Amino acid sequence: MSAPLLATGAAFRLNGASVVALAPGALWWPARALLAIADLHLEKGSEFAARGRLLPPYDSDETLRLVATLVEELGPARVICLGDSFHDRKASDRLPRAISERIAGLASGRDWIWIAGNHDPAPPESWGGRVAAEFAEGPLRFRHEAALEARPAGEISGHYHPKAGISWRGRRVVGRCFVEDGRRLVLPAFGAYAGGLDARDAAIAGLFPDGYRVHILGRQKLHSFPASAL
Repeated sequence: MSAPLLATGAAFRLNGASVVALAPGALWWPARALLAIADLHLEKGSEFAARGRLLPPYDSDETLRLVATLVEELGPARVICLGDSFHDRKASDRLPRAISERIAGLASGRDWIWIAGNHDPAPPESWGGRVAAEFAEGPLRFRHEAALEARPAGEISGHYHPKAGISWRGRRVVGRCFVEDGRRLVLPAFGAYAGGLDARDAAIAGLFPDGYRVHILGRQKLHSFPASAL
């Protein structure tokens, strides 16, 4: 494991498991060599271009470059993509062949799990990995969207693309963030063009009725604050 990468993260306990929120926006569970990433939204740029909103067409390449860096540095035995890995149901058809081959290479030799999200098509079989509605490992359960009808202990999800801002030491810190209360966790969106929803919004804050902490992604490290500081 990369000491610098882990040193810039935020370690905390989630339903008894020791996990690390990493500055690039992924979650690392050292005891299980498990890496979790949410909301890649591959090919969002090309979908926007098809509708006349031109963006640089490099979002998939940049997103996967960061995924590859994490895989190379951490050497996970298992990688879980928490849904909305694709921006739309035809996104996998638009991916350049070189990027498709890169995904297959990342999945090779490890247990790669594609959690089904509301945007996702089934990934091509040539990419490897397996598709699941959710996945449980020890005290943690991985799914795309947080359960609204209960507060399941150990739940890890994505979907909401949380972000937060705070005035701190004379400057404003704003960015994507992890949101957790020691019982459940919502990951930030990992995709280069993914937007964000304020963590104070009722859709997110309502998942944590007893309060929560945010871990805001900074340029070099995470910044952790209680919800009351936002």
